[in-house]
Amino acid sequence: MVAGQPYLVERSAGYFEYQLPISLKGVIVWRDRVPLLKNERDEWELPGGKLELGEAPRDCLRREIAEELGWNVEVGDPFHAWVYAVRPDRHVFVVTYGARYRGDQQPRYSHEHKELQLMPIKDAVQDRVNMPQPYKEAIQLVLDNQL
Repeated sequence: MVAGQPYLVERSAGYFEYQLPISLKGVIVWRDRVPLLKNERDEWELPGGKLELGEAPRDCLRREIAEELGWNVEVGDPFHAWVYAVRPDRHVFVVTYGARYRGDQQPRYSHEHKELQLMPIKDAVQDRVNMPQPYKEAIQLVLDNQL
């Protein structure tokens, strides 16, 4: 481990590897809106969460969305990835998938978040929305390509 950079592990002299948690997120367009959740940092984020040991990524994302929104979704392909520096000593590898909800039930949010908003997809990418830019980039990719 490197002092001040606990996410780096020195495997041999001068060779470092990332040791990062993996977070899987879903862009779901439902009725021309995208569900966003407000986290403890007062940032909006996509639904999803951490990959558990031995869990398949798509299964993880289905489970997380069911926990966070109460929706059973179909998970598509991954299409966007980035490393999020939550703070200097906390980095997370984020992989974003397209997901589809075919039901009629309004989403609900869990105790993990402070708020839920079904935001018009075109509004979600605006500068005024307090959300990490790579989430906006993923939403924009869906908007542009209808993934």
